[in-house]
Order: sequence, then C-alpha cells, then structure tokens
Amino acid sequence: MNANWSLKDLYDALADGAGRPALLEIAEDGVRPVSAADLHHTAGRLAAGLRAEGLAPGEPAAIVAENSADWITCWLGLVWAGAVVVGLDDLASDEELARDIADCGCRFVFAGTNHMDAIGGIAADGGPSILVIGEGAPPSARPWRHLLAAEPAPERRFEADDPVVMVYTSGTTGKPKRFTLSGANIAANVGAILETAILRAGDRVLLPLPLHHIYPLVVGALTPLASGAAVVLPAAVSGREIVRAMSLTKPRVMIGVPRLYDALVAGIEGPIRGRGRLAGGLLDALVRLSCGIKQAAGVNLGRWLFRPLHRRLGGHLRILVSGGARLQPETAGRLEGLGFDVLSGYGLAETASLFTGNLPGNQRIGKEGMPLAAGSTIRIAGKDAEGTGEIQLKGTNVFAGYDDNPEANAAAFTDDGWFRTGDLGRLDEDGHLSVSGRSKEIIVLGGGKNVNPEELERHYGQNPAIAEIAVLEEDGRLVALVKPDIAVLRDEAKTHVEDALRMALADASRTLAPFQRVSGFAIARETLPRTRLGKYRRFLLPAIYQRASKGIAPRAEERPSEDDLSLLADPVAAKVWDWLKMRYQARRPTLDSSPQLDLAMDSLEWMTVAFELESRFGVHVDEEVYSRIDSVRDLLRETAAAAGAGAAAPPATALPRDWIAPRGPVLLAAAIALYAFNWLLMRLVFRLSVRGRENLPRSGGAALVAPNHASDIDPGFIMAAVPLSTARRFWWGGDVMRLFTTAVGRIFSRIGNVFPVDERRPQDSLKRAGAVLDRGDILGWFPESWRTPDGTLQRFLPGIGHVLAGREMLVVPTYIAGSFAAFPRTARWPRPHPVRVIFGPAVGPGVLAAEGQGESEAERIADGLRGRVAMLEAEFKASGEAK
Repeated sequence: MNANWSLKDLYDALADGAGRPALLEIAEDGVRPVSAADLHHTAGRLAAGLRAEGLAPGEPAAIVAENSADWITCWLGLVWAGAVVVGLDDLASDEELARDIADCGCRFVFAGTNHMDAIGGIAADGGPSILVIGEGAPPSARPWRHLLAAEPAPERRFEADDPVVMVYTSGTTGKPKRFTLSGANIAANVGAILETAILRAGDRVLLPLPLHHIYPLVVGALTPLASGAAVVLPAAVSGREIVRAMSLTKPRVMIGVPRLYDALVAGIEGPIRGRGRLAGGLLDALVRLSCGIKQAAGVNLGRWLFRPLHRRLGGHLRILVSGGARLQPETAGRLEGLGFDVLSGYGLAETASLFTGNLPGNQRIGKEGMPLAAGSTIRIAGKDAEGTGEIQLKGTNVFAGYDDNPEANAAAFTDDGWFRTGDLGRLDEDGHLSVSGRSKEIIVLGGGKNVNPEELERHYGQNPAIAEIAVLEEDGRLVALVKPDIAVLRDEAKTHVEDALRMALADASRTLAPFQRVSGFAIARETLPRTRLGKYRRFLLPAIYQRASKGIAPRAEERPSEDDLSLLADPVAAKVWDWLKMRYQARRPTLDSSPQLDLAMDSLEWMTVAFELESRFGVHVDEEVYSRIDSVRDLLRETAAAAGAGAAAPPATALPRDWIAPRGPVLLAAAIALYAFNWLLMRLVFRLSVRGRENLPRSGGAALVAPNHASDIDPGFIMAAVPLSTARRFWWGGDVMRLFTTAVGRIFSRIGNVFPVDERRPQDSLKRAGAVLDRGDILGWFPESWRTPDGTLQRFLPGIGHVLAGREMLVVPTYIAGSFAAFPRTARWPRPHPVRVIFGPAVGPGVLAAEGQGESEAERIADGLRGRVAMLEAEFKASGEAK
C-alpha cells in the first residue's frame, strides 16, 4: 500500500479476501455478513449485467437509498462497469431528486423502495430505468439483482483521469453545484490513509454516516475495504442503533462528524452529572488527569478509569475519526480523556473529502493536522495580523472544477491554479492547520466587526434549555433562531418558554463582547435545516426567522392519518378541536401545533383552558396533563380519555400540604433568631439602607409587596428592611425546584414563611397566595419570576395579576438597588456592596389595572405594577444615589 495505489487495488484486495468479512450489516435479526470474495463476485456480475444493458463508459448512473450492503455493492458494480456514480441524498425531497436526476442525465437509477412513488413517475415519462434496492418493492418494480449476469465482467482498466463520482454540493449557501472526482482524486486520499497504517486487516469500522457524501464513502467505506477491514453498517442513525451495532460487532474504529461526537460526550457524561455536583466534579477531575497523563507520557489511562463505559461500547472502540466539519477542542479533549484516540482532519467534497489529518502520535487538539496525500500543499492567502487568511489548496486530490459553470470556476480557483476553499485558517510553525470558519459565513456588522456565527452558536447552545440555535444578521444587528428543549424546560418547571430563553441568552451574553451579543431572537417551531453532515443551510435561515418572529408555525400539508381521523371522530375531541381552532384562530393551529410554542399556552393560560373544557364540555382535565402534552393532538387524546372515563372536577379539598399554617413556638423562635441574624448581616456586609418604610401597612390587613428581582438574597434584603412585627406575618413563594427538594430547604422554608410555587401547578400556588392574603397577612411576590441576568427590569408576568384580580387590598411597589452588583445570578458567592430598599406608595389593584396595558385584567395589573417599580428605579438613579 503506497502513494501509487489505484482503484484497481481495491478490487484486487476484495478478490483476495477469501472468507474474511467485508461488510457487516445490522438487521433486526442480528448481523448479516458479506464476505470480501462475495462482494467482489457480485459487483462483477452487476458490472456485466450493466454492460449488457448498454451502459457506456463515463455514463452517469445514480444511487438514492439508505445505507446498506446493497448500496456499496451497487456502487462497486457501477464503477467496475465504467459508470460515473451519482450518490443522491436518501432524505432529499421528490423535487430535489427529480431535478438532480434530470440534470445529470442518468439512464439508470438504483433507488430504495421509499422512492418508488416519486421516481416511478419520472420513469413512466420515458425517463431512466429504475432498479430497486431493498425489500418491499411493488410487483411491477425491477430489483437490482435482476441485472446480475452469470459471470463477472472482465477486469476494468482504470485510468487516473477517468471520472468515477459525480457530486452535487450540499447546498449550505444556495443552489448546489455539480462536479466530478476522478480515480486519481479518490486514490490519492485512500492511498494516503493506507500509508498511515491506522487501519489494519481484520479491523471493524463503524460507519453511521450516509454514503452519498464523499467523506463517509472514501474514508468510511473504500479505505477500510482496501485495507482488509470490515465496514459495519448500523440499522439506523440513532444512538440506540449505533450502540447496538457496537455491541454486536465490537468495532475498533468509528467514522463520525462533530455533531455525533458532541452527542456521544453528552450521552456519556449526562447521566453522571445528573447524580449531582460531586459526581460531575469527580468526572471532570478524572478526565483532566487522564488527558494530562496521555499528553505527557503517552499512557491511555482513560481506558482503565472508564472501563465500564468502554464495555458498553463493545470494549474494542479505540479510534474516533472526525470530519465533515470542525471538531471543537473541548469535545476532542473530553473524548481523549475518556480513553479514545481522536483523529480529526480537514477537507471538502472538492478534495475527495480529505486533505489534512491528525495522526497517532502527532495529534494536536484544536488543529486539523497536516496534508496527507503526497504532493498536497496548503497556503494561506490574505493573512491578517494573526496569520489568519483564506485556506488555498493544491494536490492530486483536488478536483478539476465545476461542470459547465465557468463563473463558479473563476471564483473557485486563483490565477495560478490554487483552489480557494472559502475557509479561514492559519498554519503553525510546524505546518499544522487550524480552521476558524467559513469566510462566506462571517457576519460583518455595521461597525466593521467580524462575527463568526458558529462560535456564537456553540457558546449560546451550551444552555440545556436551547436545543438548537442559529445566529444570523438582520438589518445590521445580530439575531438568533432558537429551538427550545421543551422537555428540559418542563423538568425545570419553566413554562414561560419565551422568558426562559431570554434569560438563557442574556446569561450567556454577559461573557461576550457587546458586538457579539444577539439583540433579538425568534422561537423556531421546526428543526433548523442542516446538511446530512450537520452544517446549517444558512441561506434558508432568514425566511425561517421572518416566519418565526411573526409567530407563524410551519404547516404540514399531509393528509390526516388513520389515527387522527379516528381521534377526530370522537364527539368530545371533535368539539374541543373546533373550539381550539376558534379560540386560537389567529395562530392557525394544527394537530401538530405545540401548545407551548405555537399557541403560547403557559401554565396560567392552561388554567383558563382547563376551566373552559370543564364549563363548556363537562370534562375535567387535571393540571398534570399540561406537563405531558407536546401537541394539540395529545390534548385532544387526553380530553377524549377524560370524557370516556367520566372524569369530573374533584371536590374542593385542602392543599396537598399545609405549607401556610401558622408556625408553632419552636419555629417562631427560630424565625425570630433568623430575623435578627439577617438584620445584622445585611447592615454590616451590605450597608443596607431603607426608604419609604412608612408606605408599609402599620396594622393588620392584607398587603402585597412586589420588588424587582436581581439576586438570590433579595428576600433577605426585604426582610431586613421591615420591622419584626411585619416580618412575623410576611410570606414568600419559593421555587419548588430550588427550595423544596431537600430536607434542609424545606425546614428553612417553614422557618422563613416560604411556601412552594410550581409553575406546572399554578392553581396550587395561586390558592396558597390567596389564602395568605385572605387571612390578612402580607405576601412578598417577585413579579418578574426570574432573576434579571443583566440588572435591568424584566417583564412582569401575569401571575401577580391573577393573585390580585378581584381583591380589595394594598400593593406596595418596591425597588431593590445594588443587589445585582452584590450577587448577580452568574456569581457563586455574594460580595459586599451597598444595597438600598425603596418602598413606594401603596396602591390598589384597580389603579394598577387602569395604568397598565394587556389583553386581560391580570396582564394589565402586572404591567401597571411594573410601571410603578420602574418609576422608583428612575427616581433612584436620578437622585445620584446610584453612583
């Protein structure tokens, strides 16, 4: 195996394979092996059959099917016959397939059964001959094996310049371009990898990536087959099926992309971190220890420290090859520390997938290695002060140019023949390449600042509430498309999706330069469009952002399924569906609509919906249902099930636990001691001062104190600002997830007059708050709910309006100044800083409703109260005391 390797050597290696397995296909019933000799023989018979059908040398022929042993067999047979193979995306739309098949002029299309309807129509109009890959084809279809001749075709004479593969670019920036790769292009890379001896005869290589892409085809299929290794094809590209394939075949090498390895790290570390901070800290320490020892002494300690993990992955997985996009240094470092050898590289489809690579013993985390193929070279054009510029390439593996596209070729090649990749990077003193992004994707802001959207997406995407995020430019400012992780928000009892995402983005922005912070966002209702290798198709994002910012959800045009028709045949479900369509007419609901995202149904809106379901249709649907519905379809099913079970509203009962019962002597004594300690602490450490104490109620009577929320110790400031007589009848609502999950938290809450607030069960929370006020006590309530991430006053949520609506009582607007500087939400410990509590004039709910804006009374009360607190803030800042 050397630099003179050619495709003929691949077929020779298969012919000499005797009984060794070449392909291991995972099916429902286990592993289906295909020997090298059988693969060679079948490919040769297919080549003979194709020649008999009239396939001419250099003629394009397409494959569009999911990964399988048949896919690889057909590819080998087509190349043997002299065809130029066009690998098309199995997930492409019917329109895309029709366009590409017509564009390349194929007379033969090898297609999966899932494409029979679309491609069958093309064939019926005098188009290409369709050969079916897979089982379950209609009787009229022609299986590809019907082409097999009795004997293999004569051995093909491979010329270096013969076209072998036709490629359509993935379309990240618009209409795809077409080009061909020659046998020499492919051979340069396969031969270079074989020279490294990374793969050994008898190895098993796991390939979960789609074969129509050049990277998995060349690196994940052709190279292992040429080395004498076996290619493992999982049944599906899912975590479960990949792990099953590992368990059944025990691969030594996996071919992947960064998104796959990000998911692998998350899947490994997530359960450990879920056991608590101590477990997560221990994991981090062991990974750092393992990585440090490996870099210093070359000893792979991680394989022993994390042996149970490796056993779950088959016990033999050693090498993780990454391509298709840049692997983040953090991900590579974690995997190295966990005991794997991570080999990342750089290349494009135009360079037959590979150009540079990290090799064992010469790996540099965060860099993409050095050129692998003989004679391949890199230069950096237009360097800036740090040596970063456009990556330009030359070598045998670089394509000759785009087909019939002189304009694209003029842009793709320099006058002296270098291929302009459009990527930005630099070379270190030893020639190792670092890639920093796509020049076409860099956003240039009005002030001349350059922003790399991929870097910002990784930064913002670290928050678990964000499932996907894409950063783009609109009218000279940075904005983001954010797809929330509803399951995470639900588990954290955050039902106000928009506010939760606003907090997440604001928290992340604090560590960024001002020009890197997004100034707005829209909630995406759909999975953001990517190529099969995980890159955003950025040219599609602006239109999605416009739809999302207007609250327009993507609408599927599919006909209702049999299950949906059966559901809508239920009388109750049908009536509720008609009512929902009328109630949310402006949002155009579908059965797939998300109540949280598409209908803006937070927990308080759910209270209204549940009341309407009961009053209009006589069906009681419990609050617990809200925590498990993901679509309108789910809601209709729950409603129909409740009606079928005859569910009625339960009788009024006491709350699950009497958290608002008066304290006994022991708890009261503890509360007085806590008050005294807190009073002293706040004045000594934070030099607490108070203004407007006369606005607090002097005698009995219900009142609500509503401060802004800037830190975890805001209740301490308020309690130290009121006299003991007031503090004894002062109550707070506390987040059930933060204060009531431990015994210590529950004891502290009882001493401090704190009752649980669970956004998933708003009725219980509002009942407790109302009970406190109805008996004439004082309630403290943070209308923002969230601690501000940047010190500014946030939106007041309508929950406080629901508490106050219909009550005759006093509300005391309150402003806490300095608590954000003393203990922002991103800090682990508070620091001494002057704090002032300002109690504004008391006012009634009716006045607040008249001053505020909103569709409902609750929203108007909340908005009016925010205006009052904002006035206190403005007066404080205008007084000069804030300096």
